[in-house]
Amino acid sequence: MVARDTRGIMLMVAACLIPGLVVTAWLTSPMILVNAGFAAVIATATEAICQRLRGQLDLNRLSDGSSLVTALIIAAAMPPAVPLSVLAFATITAIGLAKYAYGGLGNNVFNPAMVGYAAALLSFPLALSTWPDLIDGLSGATALTAFKFRGGATVADIWNPENGFGSLGGAGAEWINAVFLGGGIVLLLLRLGAWRVSAGMLLGIVIVAAAGYDSGSSASSGSPSYHLFTGGTMLAAFFVVTDPVTHPASARGQWLFGLLVGSLTVLIRIFGSHPDGIAFAVLLANAATPYLDRRLAQADAAHG
Repeated sequence: MVARDTRGIMLMVAACLIPGLVVTAWLTSPMILVNAGFAAVIATATEAICQRLRGQLDLNRLSDGSSLVTALIIAAAMPPAVPLSVLAFATITAIGLAKYAYGGLGNNVFNPAMVGYAAALLSFPLALSTWPDLIDGLSGATALTAFKFRGGATVADIWNPENGFGSLGGAGAEWINAVFLGGGIVLLLLRLGAWRVSAGMLLGIVIVAAAGYDSGSSASSGSPSYHLFTGGTMLAAFFVVTDPVTHPASARGQWLFGLLVGSLTVLIRIFGSHPDGIAFAVLLANAATPYLDRRLAQADAAHG
């Protein structure tokens, strides 16, 4: 039996995140695990300070696991070699600004982990630009970076087993995404996530990616499988967009929310200045959540 209180749910989410972190550490650097522990300490300390400043220091809320999950997501999204100061900046921003500026757990409009990550990406882009050489075998470039700035190379020139891409056979982002996918499926089987949001995001990625794929020329925007198994796709699909506080409550709203995140992710990857657009896609969709809830509630009332 899975505990349905906040602490039980958050600890189960954290447990399902850990295999992905371990595989990332194995394929890149053990520092990812150090980062996760460091971010967890910073997140807890920041939460305690915020509660104290509000005059509401509560050990039960402090140990509810929500800050731990936020810290693990931030650590998983960042390169293992990211400076600890940048990691601390992202974590403090996530807890202090995205969570407690809105009143604490359950009141935030935007996903805290994505706010922290996006703030760090915009403030320290170089620190988040490269990973250890092992991740994809391309001089520290991630699959998304190598693909986006490939010049006149075709898809096959970049996305092939010789470079560790394309077949789940190399020490690359595909295996990391596959493990996060497995952890996410466990959460859905335990009914600890809104499956429509995850399915909508993945479907949105497939639809938009398929529309821009031309079988692999130098102008191709990448196949659906490429977009599904690069960057933080599966981490976001099962551990970020499923945050119940920041996605719509209705079934139709969850489908629309997921489709919006998936579509925007691919569009930002193709046309944006950053190789991966997941954080920005999630935050834009978070901003649409109140409208979707209100609009769909009105529609249901009109048909009721």
